[in-house]
Amino acid sequence: MKRWTPSFLTSNGARAKQLAGTNLPETIAVADKQLQLNGIGLREATILHINVYVAGLYLEQRSSDPSAILASESIKQVRLALLRDIPRADLTEQLGSSFRRAAGSDYERLKPSFELLASWIPELHQGDTFSVTYRPQAGLEISHGTRLLGRIAGADFARVIFAIWLGDQPPNPALKSGMLGSAA
Repeated sequence: MKRWTPSFLTSNGARAKQLAGTNLPETIAVADKQLQLNGIGLREATILHINVYVAGLYLEQRSSDPSAILASESIKQVRLALLRDIPRADLTEQLGSSFRRAAGSDYERLKPSFELLASWIPELHQGDTFSVTYRPQAGLEISHGTRLLGRIAGADFARVIFAIWLGDQPPNPALKSGMLGSAA
């Protein structure tokens, strides 16, 4: 089944990678930098392996080392392309538990920043995109499609958000592996 892909995902004639019928562009521009698609992965939920979203990791320089990516003070983005509707409450609950695991002993200190981020999360529908972008001077930017929802300062908070997908306990191992450049 061919999935609808928003035109801004593959605009300007950019080459795209496809997974689960969803295209993500090979490159994107953020703050006058060209980011390269490092890899894409599929988020599956439940024991029924329900496809939820395709995630693309964009970096200034490709890398398969999650620790180096998390520690890097360069621009990076995780872009989610939704394969199904996700109610706001479900997404905030899932992100919240993943954030708690990724934050570890820093959870209480970073919790107010996560609560702010969670307050911005809209209802997401099949075909939508949702992005988290880290820019060293600006902080973590949260976007729904092309609309900026908000910005949160702090490299430590951004590292924990990216660790949701690239840390020791990702939503599913194949998602992390794909985002790190392994065949999805």
